[in-house]
Amino acid sequence: MNRIMIVDDEEAILNALKRLLRLAPCTCGTRSFPLEVVTFNSPEAALENARHESYDLFISDYRMPGMDGIEFLKAAKALQPDAARLILSGYADLNALTRAVNEVGIDRFIGKPWNDYDLVSAIGQALAHRELLLENRHLANLVRLEMGDKTAEQIEAERLEEIEPGITRVNWGEDGSVLLDPEFLSKARQ
Repeated sequence: MNRIMIVDDEEAILNALKRLLRLAPCTCGTRSFPLEVVTFNSPEAALENARHESYDLFISDYRMPGMDGIEFLKAAKALQPDAARLILSGYADLNALTRAVNEVGIDRFIGKPWNDYDLVSAIGQALAHRELLLENRHLANLVRLEMGDKTAEQIEAERLEEIEPGITRVNWGEDGSVLLDPEFLSKARQ
């Protein structure tokens, strides 16, 4: 279950989004994302909740009293840096969009009124992207653990040796030439 938080000062918008996300399947490619949707009409209350509950995605309106969506998402990012972030806005403000991308690293800027398909698709893409980032981090950590004091070249040599034993060994002649394995030569002559 993917937990998403939606913050908008208009209760009607929150109700419409909850209804949409309850009915429309959220997918990306072949991956389906079942959603648990939590809504807040106050960014301050939403941040207080985010201090205690974890979320996979934050969606915020841009213009809200007290705190705009960028400030909210910036604070949410500080609390939960791995969560994806989207902004909904009825205002096409290029400066706000630039600020949202640069300061918060939003995944998408979605205009109001939104197209249902585009919104659900953007949510699916943001959740899929988040999963990939987390998986990549996990794999990189595994590689670091496996490497220990080894270099990347040593690890690759070990991997190749497992696939084809002897592939990383070279037989050198006294004069510096490479001596071919007699078994290889007999196979090559056949």
